[in-house]
Parts: sequence; C-alpha cells; structure tokens
Amino acid sequence: MSKQTLAVLPMEFTIHSLESSTKIPDEVLSSPLFFLGKTREELSIVVPSNVSVDSLDSDLEWRALELIGPLALSMVGIMAQIGDVLAKAKISIFIVSTFETDFFLVKNSKLADAIGALRKAGYTVIEE
Repeated sequence: MSKQTLAVLPMEFTIHSLESSTKIPDEVLSSPLFFLGKTREELSIVVPSNVSVDSLDSDLEWRALELIGPLALSMVGIMAQIGDVLAKAKISIFIVSTFETDFFLVKNSKLADAIGALRKAGYTVIEE
C-alpha cells in the first residue's frame, strides 16, 4: 500500500472539555470546521482557536494534519501506521475522524518535527 498524503491546515485549534449536559454553543455550530465528542461524563469540542467557548478546561495551540481522502472505512491500519511514526518521534497526538478522513492534531510547537518524521517515513505532507 502506498503512503498517504496529509495536508497541514492553516489555523490553530483548541480542545475544550465541558459538562456532558452543556448546550453546544452557536459559535461552534457556525464554525466552518469543528469536531464534537460526547460521553456520559463530558462533551469535547475541537474548534479553531478564534472561536470562543466557555469551557471547564481547554488545551491550546494544536495544529491539524488532514489525511487526504476520501478513505474507505474498510481500510486497515492507516491511523496506527501514522500514529507509530509520530510516537517514535515522541510527538503526542489527538485524533478526530469523519466518515471520509482522519485528522491528526499535534501541538504547534511539534508541527515541524511531525512533518519531518512523516516525510522521512515516506508520507507526503502539503503545507499551505
């Protein structure tokens, strides 16, 4: 299987944690790109950093590498392989997925290291 292509998104992201019963803010829903995850214990929101969210906790300065798709849901091991490359480079990741693709979030301070490790491993990384 050939290596995939990833694109670095131009904006920074913030990961927010809220109570699970919190209403999703309209600012989030009107954002051009956002990710939601909800369990019984919490609501997580990943949104561009210029979107204001009143959260219990947040983690700033994340950048996203979008795996260029669409990818079939039957494809096996893509996240594991990319995750392994980044783990070997000592880069923490936060992954969010859609039906057609995956996004690997890395801290902005580690973005250059992530790009270098992925390219060294044979991936194409497009920087806008």
